[in-house]
Amino acid sequence: MSSEMNVVRQPLVYKNMKDPSILKYYYKFQTISQIEGNEVYGASPPDIFVGRYGYPHVYVGPMVPPTFGDTSILATPERWVGKDIAQIVQMRSTLVRGMYRTKVTNADNGRIEEMLKELAIADNYGGVHEMLSSRPNLRMSFDDNSQPYGPSARLKDMRIEDLKVNKKLENAYEDTAMTAKDAIVELYSKGILVSKIQKSLSAGILGTGKRRKFVPTRWSITAVDDTLSKFRLRSVKEYEALDHVRIYQTIALDNRWLIIMLPGEWQYELVEAWYPNTTWNMDSKDIQIFSSYEPFKGRTKYAEIGGCYYAARLASSELLDRIKLQARVVILREAHPGYILPVGVWNVREHVRAALRGEPVMLENLDQALAFIAKRMDIPVNIWVRNSTLLRKAVYQKTLFN
Repeated sequence: MSSEMNVVRQPLVYKNMKDPSILKYYYKFQTISQIEGNEVYGASPPDIFVGRYGYPHVYVGPMVPPTFGDTSILATPERWVGKDIAQIVQMRSTLVRGMYRTKVTNADNGRIEEMLKELAIADNYGGVHEMLSSRPNLRMSFDDNSQPYGPSARLKDMRIEDLKVNKKLENAYEDTAMTAKDAIVELYSKGILVSKIQKSLSAGILGTGKRRKFVPTRWSITAVDDTLSKFRLRSVKEYEALDHVRIYQTIALDNRWLIIMLPGEWQYELVEAWYPNTTWNMDSKDIQIFSSYEPFKGRTKYAEIGGCYYAARLASSELLDRIKLQARVVILREAHPGYILPVGVWNVREHVRAALRGEPVMLENLDQALAFIAKRMDIPVNIWVRNSTLLRKAVYQKTLFN
């Protein structure tokens, strides 16, 4: 094994952002060039991935870069705000995914399954040795729900070393009487990062003993966002209503965000406008607009927009709980052509969180809010109103507050 693998290399940063296929394969080749034979040995952030295809028989396995050093940032999306798409893809493409097929109910059975749980509750980047059935292939995953990752191959065996257990996660793992929902809330209340809780749920370490199982990564991300935002909203719905308009804003990864808080009891909506040649609008020449809405009592069906809806709801409910107010919240998102690759739901959660850490624009009424939207967004305000249940109701329906 080459001694060069004992340090984290600094790969070149590819600057041509116009061709996503070239971008992702460029970084994949960078990773594969560092792998000798069918083995990968490096410092896992730590990170694991659980697939969903073929459920309940799925591929599970560790995510390991062929490098050593502090790799924790590779699995911590809370630290990615401010990075561009090339930087995010460069980081995540270093993670080689080992794929071991098992049944989701086997989370408590098997040597590899046990090691994956050890990775999930680890508090530090530790050495992981992947023995693969072949040299990792060139397929690279991009999904707007989960973070991208690099090359992958079937996992024959693995070894782990130098892991330090997170005591809070270990306690949740050992408490086989606590439900998964209660464990998610307890870990969050104790300061465990949302991304770490999502991995724990995915690894099957949360929940009552007999019900524990592997949860596909994509599902665990949304399940945690949904559970935690409902937990926050139990308090939010008891607070006094906001008595003015607040608007928060940010621009990141060529996404433009406005988070608009209107007077009234809790209602929530996410409206996304996707420009041509972006993730969810590759074939049309027109801007495509999607929305999902919930009234005070919440939704009964899964949001049409998907995981992004719950991620933004968590960020919004966190702020309202912090300031002890409730409001009608509508989030407008323009995804411009520079957003050439999906990088995961974290993009929504963390950039809405970042916007809500800033100072809001304080306005007196809805008319001022609509004028502000017209200045800040490229899409005309009447198009936003037409496609938003909450804005349309605010414009056309009188309330007791009015």
